[in-house]
Amino acid sequence: MYTEEFGKLWVKLSKELKTQMETGLAPTLTEGQLNVLELLTTSDRMKPSDLIEHLSTTPAAVTTLLDRMEKNELIMRERDEKDRRIVWVNVTDKGKAECERGMRIRESMLDSYLNRVSAHNQKLLIYLLGKVAN
Repeated sequence: MYTEEFGKLWVKLSKELKTQMETGLAPTLTEGQLNVLELLTTSDRMKPSDLIEHLSTTPAAVTTLLDRMEKNELIMRERDEKDRRIVWVNVTDKGKAECERGMRIRESMLDSYLNRVSAHNQKLLIYLLGKVAN
């Protein structure tokens, strides 16, 4: 019944949000990199293989992403002292600062969308999206 209308609005909103995020984060960060930094700042350190399940991507894509992030000094990779086969990914100070900047950009952008409706309707929207997502 409402599927077509929902689909059109969802696609429009998704495109707008992605474009605004990429523009706001540029030139030092991408949305994918922000996701990695958020994971790493909440987990202290992770192995590259740990990131695959959170990012829904391939090992090769994670390696490429981490290569770019390391080149831009957002992360640092180091071998485990006891088992040299294990590589740990850590956030640098620059990565922490960029993560905070990215989260502020996202929050500001989402606030600008949510503030178009009343607080009651914001709660209702979040509730309904939770129902759809779960």
